[in-house]
Amino acid sequence: MNSRPESALPAPLQLQFDDNRLLPPLYGEHDRNLARIEAQLGVSIATRGNRLAISGPAGAVETARTVLIALYDRLKRGHEVDQQEIDAAVRLAREAVAGPAGPTLFEPLGAEDLTLRTRRRHITPRSPMQAAYVRAMLGHDLVFGLGPAGTGKTYLAVAMAVAMMLTGRIDRLVLSRPAVEAGERLGFLPGDLREKIDPYLRPLYDALYDMMPSEQVMRRLTSNEIEIAPLAFMRGRTLSNSFVIVDEAQNTTPVQMKMLLTRLGEDSRMVITGDLSQIDLPSGVRSGLQDAVDVLHGVEGISFVRFTEADVVRHTLVSRIVRAYDARDKTTEGAPHGRKP
Repeated sequence: MNSRPESALPAPLQLQFDDNRLLPPLYGEHDRNLARIEAQLGVSIATRGNRLAISGPAGAVETARTVLIALYDRLKRGHEVDQQEIDAAVRLAREAVAGPAGPTLFEPLGAEDLTLRTRRRHITPRSPMQAAYVRAMLGHDLVFGLGPAGTGKTYLAVAMAVAMMLTGRIDRLVLSRPAVEAGERLGFLPGDLREKIDPYLRPLYDALYDMMPSEQVMRRLTSNEIEIAPLAFMRGRTLSNSFVIVDEAQNTTPVQMKMLLTRLGEDSRMVITGDLSQIDLPSGVRSGLQDAVDVLHGVEGISFVRFTEADVVRHTLVSRIVRAYDARDKTTEGAPHGRKP
């Protein structure tokens, strides 16, 4: 009986782009963008002018094609392509190609413009759940972003608020975060109110400075267009024409959360973010965020967006570090005195 020859790889997939001006930023200096895609997907990409030939396993080739088309569409819309955008496109394309509906799952994110335009950056979703989160903020006055750190829920909320402020859709951005370590009693901390609460709002400040020049941030803070409002000081207020962001909301109590939600005034939006697995309240105190999720589930006009560990957007080196530590822990698990067996 004749032995059957090993199946060869499929013929290279041919891809052609029309606008030659976009090829340098698409390929990257010395084709480094293509090399990054090759390394992540295990394919080979050969270039000849505006034509590409992608070789490799069928699934990886299809993923690479989806990535390149998405990045090319991004350049056509006037956005930049950097290493982070390439990594995001690879992640999105992998999920789309592996999904039950095939690569069409990726097309809405490529075709739909969900870009948040700020002074310093144009920010786009980097995962399907981030895209759903942006859509939720565009379409609802009250949005809950739930999930672990690193999923972009706070960063995207600040980006949405800044974009709306710059286009005049809101007059004021209100940032709030419970100061659990200070028990909401901030008087013993040194300095004025802003200096007292600054350590707890630093992640929000970092996002602001990433999107606006520092002098603009300081000017808007001085004029109260951007306001720092600890939960303890929001009682009795009505926030109109505002975008309110409450970060680390898992550390609110039910009373605080109800008070906060009823501050929402005319032409205002509110985004509440938190991680229900990281509650720092004293033992026996129920989380106001968990309480709100239970009470408000199904209420019309409210959107709940739930991120998971799969949505964490990390630097690729961080992912390698985490894997290395996980591998070490598995090796030493069960060994006496923590030593390798």
